[in-house]
Amino acid sequence: MSNVLIDRDAERATAGGLTSTLVLALGTFAVGTDAFIVAGFLPSMARTLHVSVGAAGQSVTVFAVAYAVLAPVLATATARLPRRALLVGALLVLGVANLASALAPDLPLLIASRVLAAAGAAVYTPGAGAVSAALVRPEKRARALAVVVGGLTVATAIGVPLGDLAGHWFGWRTALGLVAALSLVAAVGVCWIMPSLPGGPRVPLRARLALLRRPAVASVLPLTVLGMGASYTVYAYSVPALRGVGVPDGSMVLMLFLYGAGAVAGNLVAGYATDRWGPVRVLSGGYLAMAVSLAALGLVAATGVRSATAAGALVLLWGASTWTQTPPQQHRLIAAAPQEAPLAVSLNASSIYVGIGAGTALGGATLGTGPTVMYALAAGTAALAWVLLYWTTWGTSDESRP
Repeated sequence: MSNVLIDRDAERATAGGLTSTLVLALGTFAVGTDAFIVAGFLPSMARTLHVSVGAAGQSVTVFAVAYAVLAPVLATATARLPRRALLVGALLVLGVANLASALAPDLPLLIASRVLAAAGAAVYTPGAGAVSAALVRPEKRARALAVVVGGLTVATAIGVPLGDLAGHWFGWRTALGLVAALSLVAAVGVCWIMPSLPGGPRVPLRARLALLRRPAVASVLPLTVLGMGASYTVYAYSVPALRGVGVPDGSMVLMLFLYGAGAVAGNLVAGYATDRWGPVRVLSGGYLAMAVSLAALGLVAATGVRSATAAGALVLLWGASTWTQTPPQQHRLIAAAPQEAPLAVSLNASSIYVGIGAGTALGGATLGTGPTVMYALAAGTAALAWVLLYWTTWGTSDESRP
């Protein structure tokens, strides 16, 4: 009888797959707000904790590295758990961790709480992505993935600017407390609406990581690292970087909103475009757009020619190109390993945060050299991602070439 009930739940979920993924997107919105909100109030956090901006920025790096390491480990440990219970539990951990971050009296305790938050995020995001791919027909898979990733991108559009305002008006601790509350609300939503879906078979971590030896997988993941690393070399330090192109503090929230609006649009367009034209063409355009937008911002910083309209347009393109890459990358991985989709998605999620951590570390190391160098390094990394895409797909088929 229980198997019959599970089958009926799965049938109902599949019938309304894209609608069901909106619930999952609420959780990724909470995860995204948590992961990205720090960029908006990093200077004030540094002042409160009596550390440099670069040192405070390492809380982002630690979150990213912990996420990257924990995602495959926790995917193995939690493989057999029912999906709804797993996702709700991950959001509860995220909420508790953000409350601890809000109350942290110093940088070491803040970093410890960020590791706990990374554990919750590392379970939730790939789990939500894999469930969304299973809820829809194959021809709608990229769109379903785009909806779930859309929670992350909406967080950059709405959550991060609102967090910046909350941090400005009430302090960064209150902003993190609001993220904790958002995580709990998302947990209630997932528990209430999501169908009961079973877990999968338990596969040893060594067997899971063997997936990395497949050429089709090994050629995809470095692109995710490079693409996210390019963007986060600047984005983690977006406040000083945008000041370097003439953006006043009073317009910083608007610029963060423009980045996020571009991220939302880029992600959604990428989902539909990937289903229609294939992932490689979408990735090619995204990496080129990212390289151009970051190089142009670097040129503005170097020449001192200021234009608020031009800066806003470039930030919009930067955000769109950053988040154009995730749906096609996930689509490529699931196509390469359809029987191991949850693991493939978790490896991509790890790669996202490896890129975020590496980019944040690179940006922090070059923060003292000025924004021109940061933008130049970011643009060069995006261009390298395009070259690697071109090299790894050239000659495979006409549909696969950039």
